[in-house]
Amino acid sequence: MNIRTITKLLTDAGIEENEAKIEIKMLLEHFCKFTALDIAKGNVPDDEQLTILYDKVQERITTRLPVQYIIGEAYFMGEFFKVNSSVLIPRDETELLVRSAIELIRQYGYKDVLDIGTGSGCIACTIAKQTHAVVLGIDISSEALRTALDNVTKLGINNRAVFRKSDLFSKIRPEEKFDIIISNPPYIPLGTQLAEEVKREPSIALFAEENGLKFYRKITESAPSFLKRDGWLMFELGEGESREVRMFMEKNFCNIVIQKDLAGIERVIYGKLKN
Repeated sequence: MNIRTITKLLTDAGIEENEAKIEIKMLLEHFCKFTALDIAKGNVPDDEQLTILYDKVQERITTRLPVQYIIGEAYFMGEFFKVNSSVLIPRDETELLVRSAIELIRQYGYKDVLDIGTGSGCIACTIAKQTHAVVLGIDISSEALRTALDNVTKLGINNRAVFRKSDLFSKIRPEEKFDIIISNPPYIPLGTQLAEEVKREPSIALFAEENGLKFYRKITESAPSFLKRDGWLMFELGEGESREVRMFMEKNFCNIVIQKDLAGIERVIYGKLKN
């Protein structure tokens, strides 16, 4: 038994070869403390490490759990965040949204941000860590909020990213106003067929009614009441949803920007509150 034969177990189970190699490296580093530096030096895992790796790969194949859930963490914008089945796994596409928010915060010196549907807290924590803003993250899931709090503690940014249980704006006080409202909401249309691994992520964070547009509409309708003058509303977009979301926003927002991700998909939209 060696790394090649264990990797083949993943590819035989239908996992793409490059992804399988990445997962093997992640499992080796997390569970066996066998790093990329060891590989670069030409070292090979010993029998005990290979046995641990084999067992974790079998778990991956049997359960179809994403590897991030198996190791309990996911990498996002320079940090490792605790993740579990109560939160979405942070994805590269969301980095575009967060980087755009950070640029606005630095440009205008913004201090107050609201993150709707915070999940693991990766958006809220990253903004708080990389700027001087204070971020309030809200979520309807108590389990997700516990994970977000763990990540705040892990990153040492207590009182910079704070969390509250709220169904959208239901627990936001009328006097609370924000420079930016940001959200990566559920946006997959109901009935969409997903990969087995994605099905293991919380459905409440994945699916939305109204052909995936429900939360864009609801947030856009209510956001003006909670934004400061010239505040911004920012969303991550599902594929093919930019036109409809822009139409929602055009009533109360101007200077609307749509950004494409590396795959050429219109992935981020944001606009400034009209005066």
